[in-house]
Amino acid sequence: MQPLMTVEQIHAFLDREFPQIHMDGRVLAVTDIGPGRLAMRFDPNDRHLRPGNTLSGPSMVMLADVAAYAVILAHIGPVALAVTTSLNINFLRKPGLAPLFCDCKILKLGKRLAVIDTLLTQDRAEEPIAQATATYLIPPR
Repeated sequence: MQPLMTVEQIHAFLDREFPQIHMDGRVLAVTDIGPGRLAMRFDPNDRHLRPGNTLSGPSMVMLADVAAYAVILAHIGPVALAVTTSLNINFLRKPGLAPLFCDCKILKLGKRLAVIDTLLTQDRAEEPIAQATATYLIPPR
């Protein structure tokens, strides 16, 4: 399954349709798109910390959700009304205040549903910080 959108097209679409994701400044960036996959970088700031000097769970959920949405867009085109129907996340390790990377893989891309697996790492280490599975409803064309 070949992507239909480029990194630049994904950024332009997100900037236009979802400007609220940049309320904290530009902290999210797609770094790579390939057949059935996408990688996104998250550059957190102090606002994303929780007590204990670790990144907050909601920040990691946001990264997984936006990256999963972006991989779907990359493969079906700019469809603003694709919506998350479920997202299950497993927090595996304590992340510090450093960039997080989210690698997404499409598990299923049907006419109505898409299922995405995401893996969050820090410093591109082999040990994952979190893993999430997201399901999206794709509107009829």
